[in-house]
Amino acid sequence: MACLSIIIPAYDEEAVIETTEKTIAGLMEEEKIDYELVFVDDGSRDQTWSILEKLHKANPRITAVHFSRNFGKESAIFAGLASARGDCCIVMDCDLQHPPETAVQMYRLWEDGYEVVEAVKRSRGKENVVHASFAKLFYSIMSRAVHIDMSRASDFKLLDRKAVNALLEMPERNAFFRALSSWVGFKSTTVEFDVREREAGTSKWSVRSLIRYAITNITAFTAVPLQMILFVGIFVFLFAIVLGLQTLVRFFSGQAASGFTTVILLILFIGSILMISLGIIGYYLAKIYEEVKARPRYIISRVLSRDRQDPAGTV
Repeated sequence: MACLSIIIPAYDEEAVIETTEKTIAGLMEEEKIDYELVFVDDGSRDQTWSILEKLHKANPRITAVHFSRNFGKESAIFAGLASARGDCCIVMDCDLQHPPETAVQMYRLWEDGYEVVEAVKRSRGKENVVHASFAKLFYSIMSRAVHIDMSRASDFKLLDRKAVNALLEMPERNAFFRALSSWVGFKSTTVEFDVREREAGTSKWSVRSLIRYAITNITAFTAVPLQMILFVGIFVFLFAIVLGLQTLVRFFSGQAASGFTTVILLILFIGSILMISLGIIGYYLAKIYEEVKARPRYIISRVLSRDRQDPAGTV
């Protein structure tokens, strides 16, 4: 029988992790699906790891991976994929906002021959206006970069073992799972789901962390910001030509304006564009620097599984 690995990144999820394990494990057993749960503790500061140790003792189908510190959700996903042994893998959130019933539907589609099954959001649940607007802008940029509609994309995906291996073979350190899992191709389909309210606890994503997450993933996956510099430069050049012609006409007609207001405004405008452009280029150089150093995506301090109890390592 094929085995399904369910990867669940967790960061400070002590309030919900037991409910998550009970809900998913119960559903898998009810559906008679051979499964393993791969929890990745992303350097939690609460009792998440202690609870995982207890859950592992009670259920040998649970694999628990513990990071030496917080490395971020993308690293946790890739660590889970690397630790999974199933014939296919599903990545889902720990807070049960991704419905476990949809995971069963995705697994059945995999049995029908699909190799990548993406769960797309029918509705985004309760979001404030700022978050919703920012998310729309972010996914618009990413959709243009990958030429795939990511407006309703999520990390809730099923990947066949072939797709998982393809992702793990990619050498880049700043990897964006949500886009890369679509970029790898393979026979794909989608299912819709409604984002649920959290079972317990609060979201760990602040506006600041979301902005940092978006900038990191945009620069990691696409050169669109660099290309935008060229278009802004062309716009400023055309604007300068129009303004220059206007200035010459006024000068030769004897209507030239006195003072330095226009000059000051031009210097401020062009200077701002130059500084923003240098900032974007500098950010890309920083990402290149990080890739060249080739530091590991994450450092594992402990692993609990059926045949491993405490190896540590880096990837």
